[in-house]
Amino acid sequence: MSPDLKIDGFVAPGFEAVRAAFATDPRGGSALTVLRGGETVVDLREGWRDAARTDPWDENTLVNVYSVGKPVIALGLVLLAERGLLSLDDRVPRLWPQFNTDASVREILAHTAGLPYFPVVRPAAAWSDWDLLCADLAGATPVWPPGTVAAEHALTYGHLVGELIRRVDGRPPAQFVAEEIAGPYGLDLGYGRGSDRCAELEFDSPDWPARNLGEPDSVHARAVSNPAGARDLAVVNSDRWRSATIPAVNLHATAAAIAGFYAVPVTRLLAVPQFEGVDQFIGSTVVWGLGVQFETDGTWGMGGLGGNAGWYDPANDLAIGYVTRRLGDFTAVDRIEAALNSR
Repeated sequence: MSPDLKIDGFVAPGFEAVRAAFATDPRGGSALTVLRGGETVVDLREGWRDAARTDPWDENTLVNVYSVGKPVIALGLVLLAERGLLSLDDRVPRLWPQFNTDASVREILAHTAGLPYFPVVRPAAAWSDWDLLCADLAGATPVWPPGTVAAEHALTYGHLVGELIRRVDGRPPAQFVAEEIAGPYGLDLGYGRGSDRCAELEFDSPDWPARNLGEPDSVHARAVSNPAGARDLAVVNSDRWRSATIPAVNLHATAAAIAGFYAVPVTRLLAVPQFEGVDQFIGSTVVWGLGVQFETDGTWGMGGLGGNAGWYDPANDLAIGYVTRRLGDFTAVDRIEAALNSR
């Protein structure tokens, strides 16, 4: 740890090791919030909002947290099911008549719909065209029969889930999340929010995009490469990206908002196991719930490309949000988790 590193915030007694874990490997811009029983016990931040290191990070800094946003959009659809407006076992074409794949809503939520990548090659500008990308997915042929194989729907998830929300409720997904999740629960998170308060992402090393591509023509590589731009700093730091609604990968949120999301009891609706086995995108055995992953220790949540994460520890009633603008790996998250478990 650099001797001049400044860490703002506080930790409650008994969480000192968590502060030490957070400070071990500063990212030049990151934050951590831990809630216990809904009360803040860790609230830490370090670094800067910008790559030039001129704008200090504060408690209002928003981060593009990539897949950490998937449970947020998933909760929107699950809430509609709880209100009786659809069933998780409804076939998607019943709700979205143009949709060709005979998948269920449940299979969409659990990453088993067989649509892990967009079927038509599109440029980065396509991220601003919601209707175009939804039409591409509606006309797609599934890679596998729905319900038979899991493969994280890395970029397609938000359009699949978000369009179902729009078809059932009538509101665009960004508006639904703002009015039904962020607003009621006081969470500083959302889609299509523009550049205000956003952290500037950077790579931990120049080869980061190549390290995270996967084998050529693999499910992983195809899933993260189209439309172009999701791993391109010029794209993801642009106002165009920040103003678009890309629920799979462009939720912008504070660390406190991510922790707050998992502290809200309604998120327990997501924690229902749906699939256990090898995920063809991740390349290892996973347990998928309704938009969240379960770990072997009973915790559940979602990580995001580059090292962001949000999760809930039911045994200790801890809700955790970690965000960083430096895209790297999950070593910081692993260290923080180990410190929380060692208390």
